[in-house]
Amino acid sequence: MNLLSAKPGTLILGALLAAALPAGLSAQAQTDPTIVVTGEVPPPFAGLPAGPDIKGVITARNADKVKVTAPDGTATVIAVSNETRVKASGGLFGGGAKLTTDALLNGLPVTVKTAQWSGGLVATQITFKNGDYKTAQMIRNGTEQRFAEQTAATEALRSRVGDIDNYNIKSTTNVFFDTGKSALSQQGKTELCQAASQAEGTSNALLLVVGYTDTVGSDEYNQTLSEKRAGAVINYLQQACHWKPWRVLTPTGMAKADPLADNNTAEGRAQNRRVSVNVLVSKATDGL
Repeated sequence: MNLLSAKPGTLILGALLAAALPAGLSAQAQTDPTIVVTGEVPPPFAGLPAGPDIKGVITARNADKVKVTAPDGTATVIAVSNETRVKASGGLFGGGAKLTTDALLNGLPVTVKTAQWSGGLVATQITFKNGDYKTAQMIRNGTEQRFAEQTAATEALRSRVGDIDNYNIKSTTNVFFDTGKSALSQQGKTELCQAASQAEGTSNALLLVVGYTDTVGSDEYNQTLSEKRAGAVINYLQQACHWKPWRVLTPTGMAKADPLADNNTAEGRAQNRRVSVNVLVSKATDGL
């Protein structure tokens, strides 16, 4: 496993964050003012036909509506009302006592039982795990971020880690790729899950994933390739290593920037064809 201690200058964070755009699910979900459920306030649930069960992560809130995004990327907008039962498993809230919809935080994995009405789907019951709630609450309170709209995502990400002095880099794991390829090797897959397992034991840890290339090929080709490599790592971390998606900052490709070694040698180019998985912890919460 290639586990490196962080060194100053190992990341070009200023350029990285200036170029970062929302891609998939970033570390903090967003409020989305565009989500709409047609019709009036949902009627009492009695007599409404049952709708599908929806499982996923809350990726937006807007008044009495939530957007739940499934692992395959499918997003469903669901209305909530005073009749919606909100429950957490375990003992944190008294063993399943009814909660208010204020507990439905962005980034929270939920299971939603729904009913069908003229305005779409309405949630009859929303459940989640205590541990997931604590993580979502930590992210919200620890970053003090509330996204007002989708266009604020880039600026919010920059404010989150733009000043690296506010964060400790606990470790960096590099996984390497063949020339022109974005497929993970078996060794790379093993190392990623090992890194995720170690990071899981670090309180408040977030992952910053950055893809790189060697200097072979055009700038445009290498930019696309570095992004594909970063995306492959993110997918494997979430799907195989079970790293929670809201604990991952937006993945970024940096092409041939920030080489680890000399690109004039085959050995150096092999070290530069990599994705760096950086474990970040806010200094405000590190060690708590």
